[in-house]
Amino acid sequence: MAAQKINEAHEHIAKAEKCLKTSFTKWKPDYDSAASEYAKAAVAFKNAKQFEQAKDAYVKEAEYHTENKAYPFVWAAAPRSPRGSPSSGLGEAIQYIEKASMMYVENGTPDTAAMALDRAGKLIEPVSVEKAVDLYQKAASVFENEDRLRQAVELLGKASRLLVRLRRLDEAAASIQKEKNMYKEIENYPTCFKKTIAQVLVHLHRSDFVAAEKCVRESYSIPGFSGSEDCAAMEQLLQGYDEQDEDVVNRVCNSPLLKYMDNDYAKLAVTLKVPGGGKKKKPPAAPQGGAGGSQAAAEEDDYEGGLC
Repeated sequence: MAAQKINEAHEHIAKAEKCLKTSFTKWKPDYDSAASEYAKAAVAFKNAKQFEQAKDAYVKEAEYHTENKAYPFVWAAAPRSPRGSPSSGLGEAIQYIEKASMMYVENGTPDTAAMALDRAGKLIEPVSVEKAVDLYQKAASVFENEDRLRQAVELLGKASRLLVRLRRLDEAAASIQKEKNMYKEIENYPTCFKKTIAQVLVHLHRSDFVAAEKCVRESYSIPGFSGSEDCAAMEQLLQGYDEQDEDVVNRVCNSPLLKYMDNDYAKLAVTLKVPGGGKKKKPPAAPQGGAGGSQAAAEEDDYEGGLC
């Protein structure tokens, strides 16, 4: 069976090469037919489990579609395992997807470019979170340039969560702020509230109380935030953190409001520690009456007239 498929693949390659030949009566190569034959060859190689040869055939197909200005989506050029998932050639496949996305943008189909980058991000995320962040950010940028803010902000959210996972908290804070601005622009105010919570958690993990407080203060201008459950929780959290009250901080961070956020932010909540080792600040002791007070007053009276 495998040998038969391999022979079939080579037959398609021979036909493709014939399509590329020119003569006195045929001045231009037939790139479209050549690409089609290489696609068939790739499928035959893949069915024979000859993944490296299948990849080479897909790359050839992509090249000839490019020559024909068809700008194919070349993710298929990645070698695949028998179960159909990308194998060790994943990194190479991602390069092809990025190249294809550039072609799509140049060809006036940015939506397809962004979707290709998003798909690439999903594929690479289990292997390289760093690369997934880069791909999601690129996809978001493509949508943003087309004023497709709803699609852009969704991809930006993926990047923000992964930046938190990577503990790149400065970048995460900037990314979440950008998300928040987009949600505000499209008037999705309840999600702005959630982004404020995410900002506060990130800034407190950065030990930047001032930045966290500023985020909440700026959010008062968002319709509906003041007086909301989110606002009350953040005010309590900031007060507890500032006063080093571990009980208050733990109560807020383990509340359903924070506990059921996206997993990366929920982890920030449950691992948040107050400064100073979590010792609650004690209020200054009030003056006490009774024997102690009378004794102090008596001692004062002894020296009222001076020492001599």
